Amino acid sequence: MSLQNEFNPDHHERIPVRVFNDAADLSVSVANEIAALIRLRAGQNQQCVLGLATGSTPMGIYNELARLHKADGLSFKNVVTFNLDEYYPMRREELQSYWRFMHEYLFDHIDIDPKNIHIPDGAVPIEQVGKYCNEYENMIADFGGVDLQLLGIGRTGHIGFNEPGSGLESRTRLITLDRVTRQDAASDFFGEEHVPRRAITMGVGTILAAKKILLIAFGEHKAHIIAQAVQGPMTPSVAASFLQQHPNAQLLVDEAAAAELTRFKTPWLISTAQPGNLTWSDQMTRKAVIWLAQSVQKPILKLTEEDYNEHGLQDLIAARESAYDVNISIFRALQETITGWPGGKPTSMKRPGDINRPTDAVFPKRVLVFSPHPDDDVISMGGTLIRLVDQGHEVHVAYQTSGNIAVFDADAARFADFAAEFNDIFGIGGAPEAMRVEKHIEEFLRKKKPGQIDSPEVQKIKSLIRKGEARASGRACGIPASRLHFMNLPFYETGGIRKLPLSEKDIQLTTNLLKKIKPHQIYAAGDLSDPHGTHRVCLAAICTALEQIRKTDAGGWIKDCEIWLYRGAWQEWEPEKIAMAVPLSPDELLRKRLAVFKHQSQKDRAMFPGVDQREFWQRAEDRNRATAKIYDQLGLAEYEAIEGFVRQQASA
Repeated sequence: MSLQNEFNPDHHERIPVRVFNDAADLSVSVANEIAALIRLRAGQNQQCVLGLATGSTPMGIYNELARLHKADGLSFKNVVTFNLDEYYPMRREELQSYWRFMHEYLFDHIDIDPKNIHIPDGAVPIEQVGKYCNEYENMIADFGGVDLQLLGIGRTGHIGFNEPGSGLESRTRLITLDRVTRQDAASDFFGEEHVPRRAITMGVGTILAAKKILLIAFGEHKAHIIAQAVQGPMTPSVAASFLQQHPNAQLLVDEAAAAELTRFKTPWLISTAQPGNLTWSDQMTRKAVIWLAQSVQKPILKLTEEDYNEHGLQDLIAARESAYDVNISIFRALQETITGWPGGKPTSMKRPGDINRPTDAVFPKRVLVFSPHPDDDVISMGGTLIRLVDQGHEVHVAYQTSGNIAVFDADAARFADFAAEFNDIFGIGGAPEAMRVEKHIEEFLRKKKPGQIDSPEVQKIKSLIRKGEARASGRACGIPASRLHFMNLPFYETGGIRKLPLSEKDIQLTTNLLKKIKPHQIYAAGDLSDPHGTHRVCLAAICTALEQIRKTDAGGWIKDCEIWLYRGAWQEWEPEKIAMAVPLSPDELLRKRLAVFKHQSQKDRAMFPGVDQREFWQRAEDRNRATAKIYDQLGLAEYEAIEGFVRQQASA
């Protein structure tokens, strides 16, 4: 369901934007629109020409189109497709080729005629590229142009591979990729050094010639560039901004990607807003007051009526008795988020003035921390994890995936050498199978090509490396090995970057663990901008499992279970969203750092760092300190660092 489907120019938006509750709803909506167009053209005995994109953004759309073909008989026999781009050089059979991507995720699952599939050829000899690009343009024209063009958007604002500087009239051509784009693609190529420096792409002019354009974006990391494209000026620096002049272009985004649009970030600043148009809920009031305090650089309790009036917040004050009333209510609300007892405080230890929390009644608690990768728990909430253990709770950690693709080959070779030496020293080597495995790993890693999927044997040794590090980190936090659960969810275990869709087996494994532990508290990753989308899939597995349990056992343990979402590895929660802020002392921050250091394969240089070149422990500490600084600047107590959490309903 979309939050707001109607385009309103008063929102400061120069392109119509539809905002959906989540990526799944959006993908189904777009797939249904494409299906309706295909059927309409088929009924008119005409071909339907689709412009298609690659990457994680349209995967849900392609999955739904494939489902519609199998379940509802949607035929693609009248469909002609033109893909936006391809890396150069790139052979079709390579893992990262867009030709391979499109066949794996869509074309192999529908009845499209292969001759109607057009994808830029990354293997064209360099001296023929210019001629080839002209022919690609001519083919699009010969089919009467693109009826509907799907687009994603890069962090530089590129559509296709039209990097900053691409002109309005640009056509299909060979282009040099921006460094930011290459950094974003590094995870697909097992390192930035392996990413091609060039690509063949449709031009901005080619894209704008489509009869209808749908640009799709998900996630917090796209919010800033979406706001620039929609609300900023048209400029070659942000190719997506040229969609402002298209008569039939729309942006379809989830809530996270819409966060920087004025109507969501600062709706009180919309010039045509009339008194009473905004509903001043507690959440909206908190957001506005924190924004105001940061804008005028004052603590909350020092904000004056003049501050509110001069910054577009007259309605807020008019709805309350005074600025002081607003200030004190928000100050107290923020103050109550701070707790050194994330699992609750036993009655015997309470002091006069302590806040009574509903969850204090159960102590100690069973706590289940879900970690998408084997290090997300300590990176993002290591301080809170240690506190929960120290305060006597039964803490379990569930590592949802093995994380094996993030181990460097050199580390795998080093551990294989260790295993061989260990076997020799203790006289347990020499078995034919053991010798075969040792020889295979050595030869495979020596001959391995960039981007090649590891053999099952190499995958296993890399999994063991991450598993051993997780155990060492658990010991550092005081968690016994019996409470560490290695789930190895099947969707992840492909050996490559591209993962399988979430399956019933993934959900069942999650459900079984939840039913076994029956936790009073659940912690899960809420930062959904990791390069591979693993965090997003892992959270979906948890939410789906919880929803199934809620339907069958609504009166059981699930009704009293608290669910907290953490961040830290990729971004941090905004202060107005934080419902629990756990302060960390300098010593606790150091203990957290030492727990992160146990993940040695991710130390110094991670396989998939994303665009943030800092080590994960540095990112986490900087973000934790930044959150503490914000609380301090708002006039609250000053701490060394704070880990923030957002509450989620069990039925989400």
